Amino acid sequence: MYPGASIRCSLVLWQDSRYNPDMSKRTSLSDKNLAKVLDRVDEAQRRVSKRYPGDSGARQAVHTVYGGAHIFSAETPAKLGQLALKSLASFAPDATSFAEAVGIAPALAEKVYERVKAKLEREPVEDFRIDFEDGYGNRSDEEEDKHAVAAATETAKAFAQKTLPPFIGIRIKPFTGELARRSIRTLDLFVTTLVTEAKALPPGFVVTLPKIMSRTDVEVLVSVFETLEDKLDLEHGALKMEIMVETTQSLFDPQGRANLPRLHESAGERLVGAHFGTYDYTANSEITAAHQKMGHPACDFAKQLMKIAFAGTGVALSDGATNIMPIAPHKNATTDEQKRANRTAVFGAWRLHADDVRRSLVQGFYQGWDLHPAQLPSRYGVVYSFFLDGLPAASERLSNFVSKAAQATLVGDVFDDAATGQGLLNFFLRGLSCGAVTEDEALATGLTLDELRTRSFVKILAGRRAK
Repeated sequence: MYPGASIRCSLVLWQDSRYNPDMSKRTSLSDKNLAKVLDRVDEAQRRVSKRYPGDSGARQAVHTVYGGAHIFSAETPAKLGQLALKSLASFAPDATSFAEAVGIAPALAEKVYERVKAKLEREPVEDFRIDFEDGYGNRSDEEEDKHAVAAATETAKAFAQKTLPPFIGIRIKPFTGELARRSIRTLDLFVTTLVTEAKALPPGFVVTLPKIMSRTDVEVLVSVFETLEDKLDLEHGALKMEIMVETTQSLFDPQGRANLPRLHESAGERLVGAHFGTYDYTANSEITAAHQKMGHPACDFAKQLMKIAFAGTGVALSDGATNIMPIAPHKNATTDEQKRANRTAVFGAWRLHADDVRRSLVQGFYQGWDLHPAQLPSRYGVVYSFFLDGLPAASERLSNFVSKAAQATLVGDVFDDAATGQGLLNFFLRGLSCGAVTEDEALATGLTLDELRTRSFVKILAGRRAK
């Protein structure tokens, strides 16, 4: 329900003398006065509802894996899964060692371990970003042209083979005076090649815009999108973007105004995500390299601004990356000392990554970046334990909430606390989507599978009231 509807409800109850016939004799506002006030409330709430439609319950990936465009192929997601399984088998071959590495409660260890392995075999990557920026490096125009076409061709191939992750996209270079032309050309080459060969855009395709310095950056990308859609006969609005929040200028404009809502206004419904860039942001804030970490207070400040700016808008938020990789220092370890050093290095990187992921989840950031295949086990291990640990309390709360809501008074046929109900439901939708929670476990809420599959709290209530 839109915010403020409870106010409308109170005014309606106040207006309706049936609730207390004598009360109407004591009021001073005429029907005309009330109508004028309520018209203003309705108009304001229509604007609010348009700007803040709330979470749709649509799937959000738990991570985005970044990889250089020059090495991307149709087999990349599957290969990443194989490498992740190899790392898991080498350094945490059982549930106990894995739980020790990433900090999972012993009671959940076996269940989490088995589900992580199954996930890495079934769907190791939920979102992949083909990178033409930091992960690509500086290359000649000839090379980048070649790689843009090749990466698009491989994407089309994977699309045809149905081996693409649920979400896919590219990160272009920033729109600086030096790089804007190159960035737009790469975007043009990639999208034109992809649409020509695949005959469509893959579902979940997105373009990532980095290092935003002004609203103009977003406006230019929207303009390019519109031209591409026209030239390639794509539906208007088909091309979506996500912005990277990694400069102080993306937070506040030169006049001191909050800039994220303005960027959103420029992008409109094309904006589907906002990703925090930990290391560029901390560098931009003049924080020295030794202290450029996801847990730095400067990062917390920026991410809270992101939460405030995008709460209720439907824009998905993502945290940044842990840049210490779980890589063994001795590639061909033969001695016990080398094997211990390898285990210590991998376990240390896994725990650091796990702590960062856990912190993000607690802060309400359900997505983050992964930069190496060996980070996939720790990502899924923490995400799965987070949902399983919170499952009993969430099940009880949602069950009680649905029961009470089904009997509550409707205002305009929408339950007054629908946003709260959707938030509770989203816990299970997220858990089901990533594989942390099974359908049987979700049914402990008292909801049916058909109800869960609507992904909508309002639809669940409507269905129950219709019975």
